Amino acid sequence: MTNLIKRSAADLSELLADRSVSSVEVTQAHLDQIAAIETGVHAFLHVAGDAALAAAARIDARRAAGEVLGPLAGVPIAIKDVLATIDMPSTAGSRILEGWIPPYDATVVRRVRDAGLIPLGKTNMDEFAMGSSTEFSAYGPTHNPWDFDRIPGGSGGGSAAAVSSFEAPLALGSDTGGSIRQPAAVTGSVGVKPTYGGVSRYGSIALASSLDQVGPVTRTVLDAALLHDVIGGHDPLDSTSLTDTWPSMAAAARAGLADGALKGVRVGVVKELGGDGFQAGVAQRFTETLALLAAAGAEIVEVSAPNFEYAIAAYYLILPAEASSNLARFDSVRFGIRVNPEDGPLTSERVMAATRDAGFGPEVKRRIILGTYALSAGYYDAYYGSAQKVRTLIQRDFDAAFAKVDVLVSPSAPTTAFKFGEKMADPMAMYLNDVTTIPANLAGIPGMSLPMGLAPEDGLPVGLQIMAPAKMDARLYSFGAAVEALLEASWGHTLLSQAPELAPKEITEGAV
Repeated sequence: MTNLIKRSAADLSELLADRSVSSVEVTQAHLDQIAAIETGVHAFLHVAGDAALAAAARIDARRAAGEVLGPLAGVPIAIKDVLATIDMPSTAGSRILEGWIPPYDATVVRRVRDAGLIPLGKTNMDEFAMGSSTEFSAYGPTHNPWDFDRIPGGSGGGSAAAVSSFEAPLALGSDTGGSIRQPAAVTGSVGVKPTYGGVSRYGSIALASSLDQVGPVTRTVLDAALLHDVIGGHDPLDSTSLTDTWPSMAAAARAGLADGALKGVRVGVVKELGGDGFQAGVAQRFTETLALLAAAGAEIVEVSAPNFEYAIAAYYLILPAEASSNLARFDSVRFGIRVNPEDGPLTSERVMAATRDAGFGPEVKRRIILGTYALSAGYYDAYYGSAQKVRTLIQRDFDAAFAKVDVLVSPSAPTTAFKFGEKMADPMAMYLNDVTTIPANLAGIPGMSLPMGLAPEDGLPVGLQIMAPAKMDARLYSFGAAVEALLEASWGHTLLSQAPELAPKEITEGAV
């Protein structure tokens, strides 16, 4: 069973297809791993258990009957709690949605079910995806499998931790400013933010509608591509969904493994996504990766994106403004909990105020206040309007860069995983964790994080971010698979094979 949980989704697919192993066996192995280590990791808010085994048994019966199934049929998957699931609670990590079970599945959830994947449960996250550490979950933080005293990234730390601790071979995440890529970087996993509109957002509990994007969290680039092929494509239920016909991402990833795949590829290094504020070990591994790429025949080109300097400022006006609008729906009437005021009349305004005070955490309240102010009369043009103009300038910087190069690269995060509590008292320090990932969200282009080694000073994972032009997700996978193979050949092993073996551990009071 230990061997099964260490297998990639692609490997499990082959084993399931030739019936060397059953989906029930694979699912049970992952449920056993969850039971063994979940007290220490806390990646899940809900575990499907018997429902997952029943779904696996149905897939085994269909396969035994000779039905032709999809490549990932029978493979387990974890689902970020921001995605609506008809049979499991969907809380977005917030008390205000505690116990809420939606009447429908998110489109991506429906697609993974239709493809025969087995939902293992719902993963932990910063409340309403607001955070970079999972410390803002109303249900307690997730712990990094490399070091339980450190954060797993955020907002999707639960999905990244589940994959990197071998509780699940695949997971779904969402990325508003780096919430797939930054957790992937600090846990040694692979995370992809697709082109905006390339994967449906229908049924994803909205944070910032012009920035949010659902994507895969996996242990290999090929696994991410296989999952992307399942969840991607046009959805008439999502008004922002692109109608383009997309190539196979799995085929693109496999093409990247061909000899000479990196020869002649123009790789842009963004001058503004490095330098001061980057941990020495992160910068060292990035420099070493560039040297490997050059030795493999890639052309390294420095490019400048001068307006990236304003990306964080623009993002933290656009996101709170859109969040304050989206979260207005949580009014104690339509969704989630209802809290009555302790005294005085039960007017709708007072019930709503009491409910939102009890149901929302401090980071959500902070961003709602910021966003409401930015959208208020007399300030809209000065703040939100100006931020949107900066967004256009950032998009033009990307256009100019991609006229010179095929892909752009940078570190996925400026540091390795920091310790719990280290940045809680300083919101700006927390926000700067997304300095390299935010520009891709503002421009709507695809981005990927994959492991590029361990930082020498602390032995923790470091991520390489790859960005491609909008709608060129296949290029991202082809290049990403080539880089992954190049790095692993230089190491002689996969990065996660170096992760510490996890044993059951209770989190003691005061540990976070």
